[in-house]
Amino acid sequence: MTHKNPQTREWQTLSSDHHLAPFSDFKQLKEKGPRIITHAKGVYLWDSEGNQILDGMAGLWCVAIGYGRDELAEAASQQMRELPYYNLFFQTAHPPVLELSKAIADIAPEGMNHVFFTGSGSEGNDTMLRMVRHYWAIKGQPNKKTIISRVNGYHGSTVAGASLGGMTYMHEQGDLPIPGIVHIPQPYWFAEGGDMTPEAFGIWAANQLEEKILELGVDNVGAFIAEPIQGAGGVIVPPDSYWPRIKEILAKYDILFVADEVICGFGRTGEWFGSDFYGLKPDMMTIAKGLTSGYIPMGGLVVRDEVVAVLNEGGDFNHGFTYSGHPVAAAVALENIRIMREEKIIQRVHEKTAPYLQKRLRELSDHPLVGEVRGVGLLGAIELVKDKATRARYEGRGVGMICRQFCFDNGLIMRAVGDTMIIAPPLVISEAEIDELVAKARKCLDLTLSVLEG
Repeated sequence: MTHKNPQTREWQTLSSDHHLAPFSDFKQLKEKGPRIITHAKGVYLWDSEGNQILDGMAGLWCVAIGYGRDELAEAASQQMRELPYYNLFFQTAHPPVLELSKAIADIAPEGMNHVFFTGSGSEGNDTMLRMVRHYWAIKGQPNKKTIISRVNGYHGSTVAGASLGGMTYMHEQGDLPIPGIVHIPQPYWFAEGGDMTPEAFGIWAANQLEEKILELGVDNVGAFIAEPIQGAGGVIVPPDSYWPRIKEILAKYDILFVADEVICGFGRTGEWFGSDFYGLKPDMMTIAKGLTSGYIPMGGLVVRDEVVAVLNEGGDFNHGFTYSGHPVAAAVALENIRIMREEKIIQRVHEKTAPYLQKRLRELSDHPLVGEVRGVGLLGAIELVKDKATRARYEGRGVGMICRQFCFDNGLIMRAVGDTMIIAPPLVISEAEIDELVAKARKCLDLTLSVLEG
């Protein structure tokens, strides 16, 4: 491939010689070379070849307030000069992390007033696993160790995080899941609902939780963890019947509920949290990504007051990270939340851009390749099928990857999960930029169909 910019090849050589990329086929990437992203502004990226790309995935679901916000850079710079680092071990703290804890409590669901900080969502879910087991041990029920998760859910790629998630391709590497984690079916009607109505399938999928609790014995189950909307699994919006039935089951049994809000949190659904959107009352919430708009790594676990009251009786919680509550990350997160609140970004998503995006996306339903369009807030999924009526796929053709490459080549980042194309643009996307996104998506669908029919 010929490059306009000679530096592109230099950077690709550095990649080949020295860099191991996440979730990549190392040999394939070495042969092809990565696209080099050099700068960004608003909802757009530019690569080293000068191509402008609309980032329909907000980085990895995280750049909530868009690229190039000087306020976040200034918050980091000021904090680095004042206190660049100190740890939270040994009965110490610092102002940014304390102020951020209060800021998160102010926007979290009622009764969730405490935060344990981590460096990522994966670390947040590792923390959750340890905290759940510690909680039940304090209560004199140490056998309540098992955590129920969902097939195709995503909770990170650490050993515990990948185990909690239900991604088979991850479990195949590294002898996962670890003991004490089990999975139930996902509420993915389009792919797995068969002849059931969405409502009936939602009830069936929810009832799998109760069946699993009874199979394991409630005295052995510590918690159920789930994303309000499964993100990396393919933006799986559960049928309307799903969460009400899950809430009934959770109320019936003595287990904790953990909402993984790493993707849904901080405005993605048009509410502060996915738990707000669905009226959930989690005992714990994992957070990350939109917490800092991705400008600096940070995650955490928000914990309900009643759980903290038990933890307070348990002595030391022997868990933490060097960078837990890092002061620079905390300062950036504080400024990010301030901007979201003062500029009413989430209110605008709720009232204007989310309804507009969902309306425009659904116009793609008339495309011959599209079996379903679904979404909530600024999350969307487009199912690519061979037959709309039967929902049958183009088996073995790698349709999603074909479409993804056309997107890359035509100035749009849209992610492929199997043969499902997904989007999650920055929360600051405008209606005109939504029009551009949908127009480019249609063009790429056309190009994909031409390959399949060629």
